[in-house]
Amino acid sequence: MTTLRLILGDQLNLKISSLSDCNKDKDIILMCEVWDEATYVRHHKKKIAFIFSAMRHFAEELKKQGYNIHYTKLDGEENTGSFCGEVKRTIEAHTIDSVIVTEASEYRVLKSMRSWNREFGVPIEIRPDDRFLCTHDEFQSWVGGRKQLRMEYFYRKMRKKHNIIMDGEKPEVGQWNYDNENRKPPKEGLHLPQTYMLDPDDITREVMDLVADRFPNHFGDLEPFHFAVTRDQALQALNQFIRERLMNFGDYQDAMVQGEPWMYHAHLSFYINCGLLLPLECVEAAENAYHDDKAPLNAVEGFIRQIIGWREYVRGIYWLRMPAYERENFLEANRALPELFWGEKTQMNCLSQCVKETKENAYAHHIQRLMVLGNFALIAGLSPEEVNEWYMIVYADAYQWVELPNVTGMILFADGGYLGSKPYAASGAYINKMSNYCKGCKYKVTKKNGPEACPFNYLYWDFLIRNEDKLSKNNRLGMIYKTLERFDENKVSAIKEDSRRFLKALDHGEKV
Repeated sequence: MTTLRLILGDQLNLKISSLSDCNKDKDIILMCEVWDEATYVRHHKKKIAFIFSAMRHFAEELKKQGYNIHYTKLDGEENTGSFCGEVKRTIEAHTIDSVIVTEASEYRVLKSMRSWNREFGVPIEIRPDDRFLCTHDEFQSWVGGRKQLRMEYFYRKMRKKHNIIMDGEKPEVGQWNYDNENRKPPKEGLHLPQTYMLDPDDITREVMDLVADRFPNHFGDLEPFHFAVTRDQALQALNQFIRERLMNFGDYQDAMVQGEPWMYHAHLSFYINCGLLLPLECVEAAENAYHDDKAPLNAVEGFIRQIIGWREYVRGIYWLRMPAYERENFLEANRALPELFWGEKTQMNCLSQCVKETKENAYAHHIQRLMVLGNFALIAGLSPEEVNEWYMIVYADAYQWVELPNVTGMILFADGGYLGSKPYAASGAYINKMSNYCKGCKYKVTKKNGPEACPFNYLYWDFLIRNEDKLSKNNRLGMIYKTLERFDENKVSAIKEDSRRFLKALDHGEKV
């Protein structure tokens, strides 16, 4: 009996469940670069190049391990352009008795997989993706009858389950969360080690030529390209982070410095999300650094929380709420995404810097994504559909299961508070505190109103005014709305007029 085993582009690990009982003498491993996946949104050039290169390198590794690999390149003459077409073509070319695949991470792909039984006429086994640390059933059980979900309590459950920095049933040193210690603004004289970088090899160069030829109009810079594209390289990237940046990650994880896109962040989500690294091995590497006195607990706990807390939490919510989650728009925001998100000139230096680094690197760290780009999208009332598409396009670590809950729930509050307890709206004061962007800006962050004022200052209050009916009863916004009540009529009028002027210019494509 011959089994066809399909490996997707975000399943690049020998421990993936679809390979667990593979018969190397009989079974066929199918990997395919397909047009449907490269273009269902117009992915950043660097994102496409990274995934295709990592796929080709993984296929070479499987060949060395003795697996029978059938690999379809994007420009292959017989490429049908879809997973469904490539599976069907392989079944028709060989005597295939069954198909095994690890469940797709995205709803639309898994939905298609579930129709393959009747379409192909052979049994299709869809296995759980056991790289994740919380199963769908386990998450649903945790949700149970809770009226409100909060990541912190889910995170504690994951810590206990996997015995991560624990002392029996209690957290090591007696504290679950060190978030309050992880908000230091940048200071002069920080030594910022470079992230992991590697020159592209021949396989990557071939892929880059393909991307340049086939996707010339997609957003983003293709070069320089420096991602890890093999498991060994990804492990080197992990080790370099643990050795050189983890010790300062906690203190400065919210800080932003102009011209320094990488800061002390890990830059491992690329590799975890496509399978080159496993979540638990990253967590264990950080925990070992703490026990070996190579990194402080606030840094280690903050890094671990991102993986076993936040990452697992958003995945759980994604599968719990799809497909309706795609259509959430609690605040009824409908403004079109402005061209400044695609690199058009803006006088707002913080936005300019974050978009520039996104274009160059297919990366921005979480505070740039949340509190600059996302904050602006929220308070300007941008359409959740268009904002979600943009985040999916531009970041090399973006897959819908992680992008959609972060944008719809965390950034835009479009789910009305299901994922997070309040909108992450802020004035220019936050950006000024956590970055040096304001020093190079045309606008003055200390001014609250008028043409020279930082637009974040008046848009923040205008956002609260526009959405008062929906937000004023939120207990985490109570004090803010009490402050708003004390504003005199002239101040409210100035906020509304400045916002109207700015948003009108934005809508008309003027430089803001």
